[in-house]
Amino acid sequence: MNQQAIEANYRTVNGHFGRFAAMASGWLGSTWAFVGAGAVVILWAATGPIFHFSDHWAMVISTATSIATFLMVFLIQNTQNRDARATHLKLNELIRAMDSARNQMIDIERLSDLELDEMQVTYEKIKTNWTARQTRIPRGSQE
Repeated sequence: MNQQAIEANYRTVNGHFGRFAAMASGWLGSTWAFVGAGAVVILWAATGPIFHFSDHWAMVISTATSIATFLMVFLIQNTQNRDARATHLKLNELIRAMDSARNQMIDIERLSDLELDEMQVTYEKIKTNWTARQTRIPRGSQE
């Protein structure tokens, strides 16, 4: 397979999963999904006396919830990744569109922790300086 075919296949699979994850997260986060899950738990609890609260009966709900939780982690993570990416792109566009904004702020989420720490120190100094200026301004006057 050539590189273009591999990339096209990746985008297709990723696109299908992304659409599925968005749709599934939307539905699974709905009131009806919560009601359905509650109904399953109530039905399971109601069958307890029938199965004499056996170990097998308890393992059914334990296994089902473990599998559901395992799969939901991936759906939620995919949805959060897409939302965060979209938010970052929107913020990047706002930074790009503003003349007074520093374009160096675009894609700062890709910086190392050390670089982010240095940037945070810079902004803390800016805040400290602003606070100091505000305390020197007499009340009622404007800058």
